Amino acid sequence: MYGRKVKLRFLFVIIILITLILTTFLILKSLEENVVYFQSPSEIKSLSEIDKSKIRVGGMVKKNSISISSNEVNFIITDFKNEINVTYSGAVPNLFAEEKGVVAEGFLKDRNFFSATKILAKHDENYMPPEVKEALGEK
Repeated sequence: MYGRKVKLRFLFVIIILITLILTTFLILKSLEENVVYFQSPSEIKSLSEIDKSKIRVGGMVKKNSISISSNEVNFIITDFKNEINVTYSGAVPNLFAEEKGVVAEGFLKDRNFFSATKILAKHDENYMPPEVKEALGEK
């Protein structure tokens, strides 16, 4: 029915398609491990189930909430509706301060407690990350 050339071309096209699908799947699977989702304190309070994967929590550092001990920094992130307590071991960025925007990356212990592995506040005092601005409802 079909000649040998047609069958070889068809087989070649099928092999290329399978290779493309497999490559796309492997790339997406490897990127999935590096995705870090952003959530506000209000979104965390409304979670039905606590996930143990790495997330980012953003908002404003609550006034008079920063407590610094010898090797740990404790503070509260708020979106002016809800709050979450954050603990972090390490050096904080120079621009980390009360009533300033902050994004903390780490792991959620429960709906009220977050253990940060990284503090992202490397911006000038007027800048607010787009995710934080959106979560706070500002323009």
